[in-house]
Amino acid sequence: MTADLERSFLVQVMMAFKQTPKKDWYSILGADPSADVADLKQKYQKLVLMYHPDKQSTDVPAGMMEGYIQKFIEIDQAWKILGNEETKKEYDLQRHDDELRNMGPVDAKVYLEEMSWNEDDHSFSLNCRCGGKYTISKDEAEDVNLISCDTCSLIIELLNYS
Repeated sequence: MTADLERSFLVQVMMAFKQTPKKDWYSILGADPSADVADLKQKYQKLVLMYHPDKQSTDVPAGMMEGYIQKFIEIDQAWKILGNEETKKEYDLQRHDDELRNMGPVDAKVYLEEMSWNEDDHSFSLNCRCGGKYTISKDEAEDVNLISCDTCSLIIELLNYS
């Protein structure tokens, strides 16, 4: 696959991903979020064989067959997102942000430039009012919007200058 085609494919998958209702793609594959792509692929292949319409008996009732087809489509969608490192990373980051948002309200909105740079571990940090720290690596700062305190349940939102 050429680089342009691959990029186009990834854009289409991510657009579909953002338009679909929130689903736990890991649970659809029966996998743990810490699973690697090889484990996800194994679970995907097992489920595809189980739910593929061509693998069903001819005497399966129509209503049941529709359920198998829906399940097959969900499994395929899950694999399209989790089977690709880029889309999996994007999904994992969004899941993390959603988990943080569910923990509680955002305490403050902060620009990266307001945080202190730590040359030793290449990270940014900001002191929390509880005495803990909000810490984010340089690489994570490009993708992450929410940062939780390492001591309490407070969360800050990381803003970018536009």
